[in-house]
Order: sequence, then C-alpha cells, then structure tokens
Amino acid sequence: MKETIEKLIKQCRLGNLTGDITPVSGGLMHRMYKVQTEQGVYAMKHLNPSIMKRPQARDNYKTAETLEAVLETAGIPIVPAMTLLGRKMQELDGNFFYIYRWQQGSITDWNNITKEQCRKAGEILGRIHAIDAKPAEPEEPELFEADFREHVRLSKEKKSPIAEILSENFALLMNAQNKLNEARRSLPALQSICDDDMDPKNVMWYEGNPYVIDLECLSYGNPVASCLDLSLQWAGIVNGMYKGECLVAFHEGYRSAYDNGFRDYDKLFGISYTWLEWLEYNVRRALGLEGNGEEALGESEVRNTIARIQYLSDLEEEIRGTFRSLA
Repeated sequence: MKETIEKLIKQCRLGNLTGDITPVSGGLMHRMYKVQTEQGVYAMKHLNPSIMKRPQARDNYKTAETLEAVLETAGIPIVPAMTLLGRKMQELDGNFFYIYRWQQGSITDWNNITKEQCRKAGEILGRIHAIDAKPAEPEEPELFEADFREHVRLSKEKKSPIAEILSENFALLMNAQNKLNEARRSLPALQSICDDDMDPKNVMWYEGNPYVIDLECLSYGNPVASCLDLSLQWAGIVNGMYKGECLVAFHEGYRSAYDNGFRDYDKLFGISYTWLEWLEYNVRRALGLEGNGEEALGESEVRNTIARIQYLSDLEEEIRGTFRSLA
C-alpha cells in the first residue's frame, strides 16, 4: 500500500513526501493513513475493496459526496474530502481513496463522554436534519430479515469460533429482529439528510469544538430513527456505560437546533437494534464470505455486537423510561 499511496500523492500533485506514511488506528471498515508532504499533512482513506465491489457502492458514495457539499455550505463543522483533479474519490491501480486535510484534535473518549459533548453532538445532528426536513410519502419500510438459523448452521459447519455465541444467543437475536421491524413499521413518515454514522468515533474535538469526520454514510433517511439510534450511542450503550443524563443532554441539544414535535421515542425502542445489520456483516466477515482475510476482525465484532444487543435488551425498561421523561 505504501507504493500505491506514493503514486497517489504524485497523481494528485500534493508535493514530495517529507515523512513516513503512518497507519492510523481506529477504523473497522476502511484503512486510514497519515501522510506529510511539502504542501501539508493529509489523512488518506483507503476504501474497503469488498465494499467497493458492491453494485450500489459508487452511487452511494456519490450521493454522500453531494450531501457533504450541502453540509459544508450550511456551515456544519465537518472535515470534508478534498476535491482534487476535479473529483473527491480518487482511483489508482484498482484502489479507491478519499483524501482529507489533517484535522488537529482527538476522537471522543468513549469511556468519558460528557453531557456537554452529548449536547453539542445532538445540536450538530439537529442542524443536519433541519437542512432539508420534510414529510415523506408513507411506504412499506425496509425490514431486516437475517437468517440467523442459517448463520448458526454454517458457522458450525465451518467450525467457526462464532458458532457457539450465535447458537447461545439465537433467541435474543430473533427477538431483537422482531422488535426492530415492528419499530420500523411505526416510524413517522419524515425524511431529512441523515448521517447515521455520526457516533462518537466519528467526531473529533479540538479546543472544545467538535468536527464530524467520515461522512460516507450521508444519505436521505428518517430523522427520528437516526436521532434515536445515535443518541443511545452517545449515551454509552456501545461500551456498556449507559448514562440517562447523557441521553437527555443529546436530545436537548438536538431539539435546540431542530424540533419536529415527535416525542414517542420510547415506543420505537426497537430501532436501537439496528446493530443487527452490523452483526450480520461481521458474521459474513467471520465466515470468510465478506472481505479478504478479515475473519479475525469479524469474529471480534460479532462478540462485541452481540454484547451490545444483550446490553440494550437488559436496559430496555430503563432506557424507555428516560425517553418518556423527554416527552
């Protein structure tokens, strides 16, 4: 990859290298590198090749690029991909990249998220949703229908390390899937620009100010589902440190920027089980059906994600109570 990045630097006319090409840790989907040249310091994101092979990938990224420009124009604090050679996405030797100016600061500390950070994150999400919020035509929701029974069977057949944890949690996963689909059927018919990946790992802080990074998931979606899911992530469910006060702070910040009047979040708790989509992707990774040589990462994320789903299930009544208090 070092040789490819060196060629990319020349292709994009970013000057000569003045330091090492350094991998940046933290990404679970793509690979990031820090690069310093005569012209500046850059972050180069190598997009996951298995993702880029999907039929809709290029169109989805194009949509995200267009919406990224809308957010930039609206003054949302983001770190946008650079436009070089007339385009944002760069291609070289069958590899795809986004290049960013290096953003000073640090990623949110998952173990020490403050109420003020949650309030600011909620405000940013509200500002994004407010840009082009509108009623949507009622339609059948996209339901999640994973065949976990088949996943259990195949993982046992392959003697995969995830076979036991999938089998032990089969009932939990089916219950979560049913609740997720029930909640999706009950969502109000609303639409806005959404960044469903705006969780704590994708917000950097510099001198107390937040900057949203990794905007490839920008699309039009349901703002209620987006707000519910992200508010829970900021409130600590990802690492098992839920704080109701952080959930409240996120929604206070959100409503200060955008308030569509919706209050029945407790009835849509099942949206929180959107984690099932990440779980299924990593089951496929662990079984060698997705990605290339990513089995170990898939196995780790299967365990982590099932733990989050179990944690959500255990805290359902407490979380729903906090949502009711916001009404």
